Amino acid sequence: MRRAVLAAAAVALVATGCTDRTAGSGGGGGGGTPQSPARASAPAAGGSATTGPDGKPPSPAPSSSAPSASSSPSSSAKALMKDGDENEQVRELQARLRQLDLFDRAPTGFYGSITGRSVSAFQKRRGLPATSTVDAATWELLLSLTKRPTADELKPSTTNELDTPDPRCTTGRVLCISKESRTLAWMIDGKVVSSFDVRFGSENTPTREGEFKVEWKAREWTSTIYHTPMPYSMFFSRGQAVHYSADFAARGYAGASHGCVNVRDRAKLAALFDQVKPGDKVVVHW
Repeated sequence: MRRAVLAAAAVALVATGCTDRTAGSGGGGGGGTPQSPARASAPAAGGSATTGPDGKPPSPAPSSSAPSASSSPSSSAKALMKDGDENEQVRELQARLRQLDLFDRAPTGFYGSITGRSVSAFQKRRGLPATSTVDAATWELLLSLTKRPTADELKPSTTNELDTPDPRCTTGRVLCISKESRTLAWMIDGKVVSSFDVRFGSENTPTREGEFKVEWKAREWTSTIYHTPMPYSMFFSRGQAVHYSADFAARGYAGASHGCVNVRDRAKLAALFDQVKPGDKVVVHW
């Protein structure tokens, strides 16, 4: 028993990776409490009888019976986009909602609770059932009331205004990360190549400040501590990394990481991941 405890402690010391913490919860990478799967109801006792009280087969139900709940227009409409989807059509949806001042951040392509609330607000405003999912009627009406998003509307540089670069960011290849403006700027020889909104760890699990280097990268990685996905991880300080966060994309600044630098735009981060090399500088500053 003593050996088993010591072995577990040794594994914990070398575990790497951080994950997201949703405000008001004990952790978890943006999934919340898992819902129990739906179960089919068991037949009622005696429900399998094939004859009536008089010994004859029962009469068939009249054809004019009331329609089931699933035949109502609001529940039968097929969802084109819904919670958990992540694609370029969702990015266009967010950009069009932003044109109507119903989505207050840069499009991410991830359909989370913030997008769902924006869709519900649009549906209520236009007299549609507020389902928080996008069906054909909702999408067609949104298309008619907005214009085709430009490239800059689909992928703006950042929602937050970039901070003045730290002096250490002005030379070489640098991931320049500002806690003040909550932004990451990818800079080469003092020029901003691309930029991102980011969020950091909580007070209990802060993101370390200072000058570091990209130690190693992993396109697909799962935290060995919290067991949640950390796509496009670029590790720079003892398990802390820059990586994509579905929770950040869905909930914004309502949550925090366990120390990592969360990015909410997966497509843009994928492009940055291909450019950054181990050994490139990382500066985390106020």
